[in-house]
Amino acid sequence: MTTHKKFTLALLSIALLTACDRGGRDPHPQQLQSKRLAIFKQFTKALEPMGLVARDRRDYVKAEFAEQARALQSLSTQPWAYFSAEGNYRPTRAKPEVWSQPAEFKKAQDRFLTAVNNLVQTADSGDLPAIKTSVDEVQKSCKNCHDQFRSDTVLRN
Repeated sequence: MTTHKKFTLALLSIALLTACDRGGRDPHPQQLQSKRLAIFKQFTKALEPMGLVARDRRDYVKAEFAEQARALQSLSTQPWAYFSAEGNYRPTRAKPEVWSQPAEFKKAQDRFLTAVNNLVQTADSGDLPAIKTSVDEVQKSCKNCHDQFRSDTVLRN
């Protein structure tokens, strides 16, 4: 793995770990932002160990890896319901494009779901190059969605 790729993966990991930290309390009575952020934190907990395997920083243990992939898959459909019209309130890191470009946001979700499903299929194979590619595709789908639909700063009134 090249130094550039290792650096990029490290930055992505840091971005994923800090993605859910927006500070302050969720002012909405249904706490929709808090609910979706809690799921994204669980995404990170499931994906991070697989990223370590993909970067040769942790040994590949077939059963453990497959379990983490299935955990991510079970979470993968959950946060999107919390991006409803009622979930569009400040302060947030969600860009206005989440709501003004719903078809594009849905495509980003679908790319993520496809990447996660491919990861689950690959997880039991023992084919480390294919597994590493699958992890990379999941991470890329996260990064692409964040680039398009998540602000680096909290958006306030």
